[in-house]
Amino acid sequence: MIVKEIMVKNVISIKANDTVFNACIKYRDKKVGCLLVVDNEGDCVGIVTERDFIERAICMHKDPENTRVSEIMSSDIKTIHALDRVEKAADIMLKHKIKKLPVVKNNKIMGIITVTDLSKVIPAFSKRYDEPWEDPIWND
Repeated sequence: MIVKEIMVKNVISIKANDTVFNACIKYRDKKVGCLLVVDNEGDCVGIVTERDFIERAICMHKDPENTRVSEIMSSDIKTIHALDRVEKAADIMLKHKIKKLPVVKNNKIMGIITVTDLSKVIPAFSKRYDEPWEDPIWND
């Protein structure tokens, strides 16, 4: 099975120079688990999740109306191609301990694949992913 068969195509994105406040409004209104961050050319440059809002904005006392998404996003994102195998996506997610994996072609967003998507097609994956793990980004 390949990634494009299970990826979500309707991905919500936001510009890197938009405010955290606008990102929060979009996050709430669209009822999504993340926003993919794009630059002015539409290239995927990051991802912002609820955790980023909490730990990099709220807990750091940043003013959401004066803080840019680029200041709180995760920019060292891992991606996958739509024609790659689902098992490769699972390997990337487990290796890097991430729950969301943007699907790109020429750095343009094609979709996203999540742990939930994988657990529907690889039942053993949900059991492996439920094991506790340390997030290397936040455990410095």
